[in-house]
Formats: sequence, structure tokens, C-alpha cells
Amino acid sequence: MNIKILFAASALFLSVASCTDDFSDIDSKSSEGLGTEQLNADFLLLTNPMKQMQRNLQSQTNWIYQLQTNLNADMYSGLFSTATPYNGGRNNTTYFMMDGWNERVMMNQLEDVNQQYKNFKTIAAKNYAGVNFSHSLAVLSILRIMAAQKVSDAHGPVIYSKFEHPNTTTGITDFDSQQEAYNNFVTDLDLAITALQTTIGIEDNAVLKKSDLVFAGSSANWAKLANSLKLRYALRISYADPGKAKLYAEQALSSSAGLVSDNMENALVNYGAASPLSDIIYSWGDCKIGAPLMAFMNGFNDPRRAAYAKPATDPTVAGQYIGVRQGVDMGGSKDRYGDFSQPIAASATGDYFSVSNGKNKLFTAAEAWFLKSEAAIRGYVGAGDAGTNYNKGIEMSFGEWGKSASYATYVADATSKEAPYIDTKNASNSIPAGSPMLSTITIKWNDGDTFERKLERIMTQKWIAIYPDGAEAWAEQRRTGYPIIFKNVLNDSQGTISTDAMIRRIPIPTKYRNNTLNYAQALQYLGGPDTGGTKLWWDKK
Repeated sequence: MNIKILFAASALFLSVASCTDDFSDIDSKSSEGLGTEQLNADFLLLTNPMKQMQRNLQSQTNWIYQLQTNLNADMYSGLFSTATPYNGGRNNTTYFMMDGWNERVMMNQLEDVNQQYKNFKTIAAKNYAGVNFSHSLAVLSILRIMAAQKVSDAHGPVIYSKFEHPNTTTGITDFDSQQEAYNNFVTDLDLAITALQTTIGIEDNAVLKKSDLVFAGSSANWAKLANSLKLRYALRISYADPGKAKLYAEQALSSSAGLVSDNMENALVNYGAASPLSDIIYSWGDCKIGAPLMAFMNGFNDPRRAAYAKPATDPTVAGQYIGVRQGVDMGGSKDRYGDFSQPIAASATGDYFSVSNGKNKLFTAAEAWFLKSEAAIRGYVGAGDAGTNYNKGIEMSFGEWGKSASYATYVADATSKEAPYIDTKNASNSIPAGSPMLSTITIKWNDGDTFERKLERIMTQKWIAIYPDGAEAWAEQRRTGYPIIFKNVLNDSQGTISTDAMIRRIPIPTKYRNNTLNYAQALQYLGGPDTGGTKLWWDKK
């Protein structure tokens, strides 16, 4: 379903059936004609919920993915943009918050991921009483944490620890503050790691192998992912709670579980079908590559550029790698920028945006090495050498995208900087040389730099390597201020979002300001108005 069809129906508030209905239908079709005994022997009623949880961390349905991530975090990250002037040109990209779009962020977590988590536990208790599914439950816990993290990084307060336990006094479900949520994430990751390091039972092993779309049943790799996420979360709270950040990071760095350290261990959900982005980009023409990403890659002569984007076909920029700047006047139709560069994701192991075998990138070795580099400049024990880790992060990213032959030349480049951005359609949108919106950071590591300069270098390369994970890229850009990305020209927020500070979060949508969730509590946790300009708890720099 194209997002424009939704507008044709004049519906900003999407009225769609819960995805759990779809999943129930999938379950019933998968098990059609099978008796209870056969279902139990094949574990189909358990493997289906686990598969759906993995596929719907980022929804496999194109238009849901578009609302869940592509028309918010993807755009705000600077990795992507659009040439489509939705809602007459006033929409999320110009800071006019589209309530009906944004409800999909939380809806996906509560009605898709969490519901499948409950389904698995309910069925396991009913059909397999006394069977130990500790490894499978640990994997489900990791998936649930990742879904909640994305919601918290978008909204702040999140339904997590109380999801299955409404308040006994009020009967409504309470939120976790973001501070509580992050501490709960780490606690639950520790429990998952412990479980995954025990001996797996026969039934548990069968379920995991049948349903694991990421690691094909490897408990050791799931433990590495959990520990790597712990390091991610430690760094995320480094400005808000430096003490716990250091504690959590040093625990992760010394854990026997290890970290994702090689591209063979990259966490990619194999959809087994089309990537939801394939239609959004190639059929609908609604997603373009981000102008800041191409400006950096052009300036750095980055060989990964050809794996990230197609050359433009617009006559004014034909053959160039050029993105669309977010928050500019689109001219009333997608014709103005519609032939600027399209995103692609041509990795060494396959096209992440494939129309037949798409993949959702959860975590890679490159990110782990960049996290270790930042941990090193912060003085965390066990982090190793910052420069070595930084170079290793670039090396892993080049390997991921099939560009290893160019690695040595790239990391030795001490002069190349971000290129100016020239808008051939409207010169007032251009970012000329010398603009404060252009970074002066170079590539080659320099031990003599200040902490802040080292941080900018790490984060700029990490941001490039994280592609196409817009949600994580946006979170890290807000946390550190790096990389420096282009500010909006148009700001339709009516003063609720600062053009200079840029958007800091997504308001909790009307759908979830109801009497089943404790919205009043969420407002208290926010510590400010429920607008896009209020900073999250971890956003303290």
C-alpha cells in the first residue's frame, strides 16, 4: 500500500487492523491440516511467533515500515530524505508532526513484537509444560529489548517492564521512564547472556534452529549480540549517567560472552522476501539518499558510496552522487528532486533492499569497534587503543560493503573533508564551502587531537558505517552532536522545535494518550512538553 493512497482517503489517523490479526492468520495457514500432536512435535506454534518478532523489529510490510521508521528516524538521521511533498509539503520532514504516521512507532512494539512474545510464552506453558526453553526465551527477550529501545529513543518513556502487569490500583499500564528503561534493558540483557551460556535442551535447540532468522540457531552469537547491545546502551547513557555508563561498558568489555567483532557475526534479519524499503524506494519513489551522507562520501572519495546510492539521472546533476536536503521546498511535486540519487544497499553478502531476499541490519562488527573506540577515549578499562579500534571499525565496514581493497588508502587520508552541497534546483538550499553546517573532520586518526575532535572523527565514520539503520544513526547524532548534518530550511513546528537544535524526539501520538496507558505519568517523566523539541533523558550533552 502506497502512503499516498492513505492521503487520498483523507486519513491522517490510520485505521488498520492490528498486525496480530495478520500473524494469527499466518499461524493458522502454517498449521492448516495438522493435528495437535503434529503441531507440538514440529513446534510450529512456537517458531511462528519468534519468526514474526524478528521480521517485525522493522515491519516487513512496506507502508508500515514507511510510517514506523522511514518518515521519521530515517529522515532525521541524515542518511535518507524524500522528494515527495506529502500533505502539501508540511509533514514530519518540515517538523509538522504527523500524528497518524507516528503512531506506528509504538504500535509496532506493543501490538506486533510484544504480542508475539506473549504468544510464545502462553503456548509454551500450555503445550509444553515443564520443557525448558531458556535459550529461545533469551532470544525473545533480546528482540523485545531492541524493539523497546527504538521506541524509547523516539518518544522517551516506554511501555516495557510493566507491559504484562497493569497497575493493580488503577488498572492501567504504566510507562518506564527512559532512565528506568535503559537500566532494565541492561539487567535483562545480563539475564539473557547468562541463559544463553548454559547447555541448551533438545526441544529448545529445535525451536531455536527452526525459527532463528539471524544466526541460524547459534546461542553463542546471540550472547555476543546481547553483550554488544549492552555496550551500545552504556555509551548511550554516557552523558546522562557517566557512572553507570562506565560500569556497564567495562562489564561488557570484560564479559566472557564477547562482542560482535567480525562480519561473519553481523546481526541481519533475513526477511526471506522483499525488503519493505524496495517498494518505498524503487516502486513509489518516496525515499532518496540523504544530502549530508553524500556530501561526506563525496568529500572523502568514499568507495562505499557506489554500494549506498545510484548516480542521479536528473539532467542538472546527471552521473553525480547527490542526495536531497531534508526540510526544503519540494516545489509541489516529486518532479523537482525525483531523479536525484536513489538509495541502494549492495553489501558484500547481498542486497539488503532486495526484492526477493531483503535484510534488516540490527548490529554489525563495525559498530562494536567504533563503540570500543569511544570507550577508549573515555578511559574505560578494557577498551584497548582508540585509534586501533577506530581503524578496525572502518575495516569491518569496508568488508561489509565489499570494498576491502580500498581500506588502507582511505584510512591514510589526512586531508579530505566533507564536500559542499550544491542544490541545482534552488541555490538558496546550497551549503557552500566554509558553512558551519559542513564538517572539517578528516579521516586519518590523530592521537594528538582533543577529546572532542576524536569523538567527532569516530562518530562521523560510525554514522557512515551504520547505514542503512536510520534509527540508530539518529539516536547517536542527537547524543553526541556528530556528525554535523544540515539543518532544515522549512520549520512548520510553530515554535515547538528549534531549527538550530533540530528535532530531538517524536511526540507520543494521540492513539496512546488514552485511559489504558498512563500518559500523565509519561508526561511527568518527559520533564517538558510532549513536543519534538523536548530532549530525551540521555540527551544531555
